[in-house]
Amino acid sequence: MIDFRYHLVSLISVFLALAVGIILGAGPLQGTLGDQLTEQVDALRNERNTLREELGQAQTTAQDQRRFIESAGDQLVAGSLAGMNVAVVEVDEVSDANRKAVLDQLEAADGTVVAQERLAASWTSADELTMRETVADGLREKLPAGAVEGVIDEDSGPAELLAASLTVALTDSSGSAGPAAFSEAALEQQHLLEQVGLVEQVAEPSAPADAILLLSSGATGADEEEQTQDADPEQTGMGALAALAGTSAEIAGTSVVAGPTTRDGDLIATIRADDGLSDLVSTVSGVEQTTGQIVVPLAIAAQDAGAVDQYGFEEGASVLPPVVEQGETQGDG
Repeated sequence: MIDFRYHLVSLISVFLALAVGIILGAGPLQGTLGDQLTEQVDALRNERNTLREELGQAQTTAQDQRRFIESAGDQLVAGSLAGMNVAVVEVDEVSDANRKAVLDQLEAADGTVVAQERLAASWTSADELTMRETVADGLREKLPAGAVEGVIDEDSGPAELLAASLTVALTDSSGSAGPAAFSEAALEQQHLLEQVGLVEQVAEPSAPADAILLLSSGATGADEEEQTQDADPEQTGMGALAALAGTSAEIAGTSVVAGPTTRDGDLIATIRADDGLSDLVSTVSGVEQTTGQIVVPLAIAAQDAGAVDQYGFEEGASVLPPVVEQGETQGDG
C-alpha cells in the first residue's frame, strides 16, 4: 500500500509540474523566452556574417600577396645564384611538376645545375641495411681525409658514410688550375654508388657543386612499407635521409632541403624537430606553390652566405630568406 501511494504521489507531482510549465510557457514567460531566443539568434547571425566578411577579406589579402610575390618572383631571384654550381638530389619520388618548377627557379636565379641524381629505395630500406653497412665499410678508406675531416670518424654509421660519399662525389674538386674538375676521389665515389645501385644519375655531373639541394616528395615515415620494428631509426628511413642532409651540409657547407607543405613525419619536419640539424640545414616547404619555389634559390644563396633558417608558412618558419647582395655568396669565384 505504501509503495502504491508513493508511486501515485510521484505521478501526480510529475503531471502537476508539466501543467505548471505549460501554463507558464503559454502565459507570462512566453514573451520573455521568445525575446531571449530571438536576440540570441540575431547575435549568432551577426557574428556569422562578420566572420564571413573577415574570412573573405583575409582570402583576398592572401591572394593579392601571392600574386605580388609571383609577379615579383623573377626580380627577387634574378642573379641570386650567379656563379654558383648546384647539385640536385631527389631523395624519393618527386613529382615532375615540382621538379621542373624548382629547376626553372634555379635557372632564373642564374645558378648552374651541374648534377641531377636520384636516390634508390635501397638508400633508406630497412631490408637493405646489411648491404649498406658492407658498402659503407668499403667506402670508408676511400673517402678523402681532407674533405671529411671532423665529420666522419670511427663511430660514423653507414648513413653518415654514404652521405659523405655522395657529397664528395658531387662536390670534391681536383684543385688544379683552370676550370673546376672533379677529383679522382669524387669520380671513384660516384662510380661505386652507381655500381651498387644506391644512386641513379638523371643528368651526368659536369662540374663540382658549391651547394646541394635535396628535393623531397613529402613522404613520411608512415609511408615506408619496408620498415621493420627492429630497424635502427638513425640508419633507415627518415633517419638516413636526415643524416644525408646534415652530413652534406657539414662537408659541402651549403645543403638545403625542399619539399611540399610539411606534415608530421616527413623529412622537413624531421629536420626542423632536431636542433642540431636545423642549425646546419635550411629547409623550404611549400614547393607545390610558386611562392615556395621562389624561396628555394634564395634559401641556397642565404645559406651560402652563412644564414641557416627554415622557410615556409608553418608556425615558427620564416617566410623569406634575408637579402644577399651580389658577391656575398661563398660559391662566387
